[in-house]
Amino acid sequence: MTGTAPADWTVLPLARLAHIERGRFSARPRNDPKYYGGRYPFIQTGDVRNSRGKIESYSQTLNEEGLKVSKLFPAGTLFLTIAANIGDLGVSQFACSCPDSLVAVRPNNGTHQGWLLYALSAQKQTLESIATHNAQANLNLAKLNPFPLLVPPYRNQSAIAEALGDVDELIAALERMVTKKEAIKQGVMQQLLTGKTRLHGFTDRWSQRRIGDFAEVRAGGTPATAVDRYWGGDVPWMSSGEIHQKQIWGVRGRITKVGLQESSAHLLPPQTVLMALAGQGKTRGTVAISRIQLATNQSVAGIYPSSEHDSDYLYFNLDSRYAELRGESAGDGGRGGLNLTIIKRLVVPFPSLEEQHAIANVLLDVEEELRVLAVRLVKAHTVKHGMMQQLLTGRTRLPVKESAA
Repeated sequence: MTGTAPADWTVLPLARLAHIERGRFSARPRNDPKYYGGRYPFIQTGDVRNSRGKIESYSQTLNEEGLKVSKLFPAGTLFLTIAANIGDLGVSQFACSCPDSLVAVRPNNGTHQGWLLYALSAQKQTLESIATHNAQANLNLAKLNPFPLLVPPYRNQSAIAEALGDVDELIAALERMVTKKEAIKQGVMQQLLTGKTRLHGFTDRWSQRRIGDFAEVRAGGTPATAVDRYWGGDVPWMSSGEIHQKQIWGVRGRITKVGLQESSAHLLPPQTVLMALAGQGKTRGTVAISRIQLATNQSVAGIYPSSEHDSDYLYFNLDSRYAELRGESAGDGGRGGLNLTIIKRLVVPFPSLEEQHAIANVLLDVEEELRVLAVRLVKAHTVKHGMMQQLLTGRTRLPVKESAA
């Protein structure tokens, strides 16, 4: 484990670095309401998993009776999940209790809490691998106490924690910007796509038109999978799962021209609005727009571009109506799929073509800003991953303050 680690770094068991105490909630039955609903936060594994390292919310509370069969840990405690989802970490921003699916990890003198959080985070896969897997994964103290970590001197721990903390602050700031921009986009869409707010220079009255009245709508198809000569060609072929890209610039699948000719698949031109007719989870009803010529499988319908409508405007309109599209699904209680008849009958608020262009351009600008933020966020996560690999192994060493404790 030491590898090329600096000479002043050493490998120590976790029990030498911190006091580890399992959470406690001995009430039986555990769901008895007489223990809940008080003023004491009671965190669960999900609260830690979703915390991004800083536990700021909780889903449940204990009352005085619940606290009697549990234990209150002080604010600033580092918690580690050891059941169900293994190896997630977070520092509580408030005093709280927890069940035995969590452990409180309280650093000893000479161990920096921030460094310990990052050091353990980097070992998540290893912690998962040593857990016992029965009905659910479980990591006991017998395995956790001797768990080895590569430990630098305290001043280096502090420098590492500060550097990685700065990257985490950047990531958090970018995430807040994405959330804010998403909210702005939703608000702008709600106003512009309904005509509640009009762009400067447009006053003409809007009409209401069914999609089937101004555009051709077709579903895709899949060449026979047992015929090798249909597959691996140069024709892009999209499955319904890829619709979550929203703007489709490339797809994984490829079929041959023969596969295209001898099946129900057909080429859709660029600027075709795509809608998932079926699919697992949230796929059904999801809308995208193609920026390339492609074919799709039968679970995707294409609304062809036409001289009467702006495809980007239509994409944004339908994208804003996801819940409605799910509700329109054929079958008992909306659990079936969408079909071409349903799509053709959908009514779209219909301004002039010029106003459609103008609305689409505004929304495309907002979407581009979101795309740029998303790229920055991915890069920040990549930078953090690389820094953790370098700093926590000693391959790269940061300058340290000699006066550090």
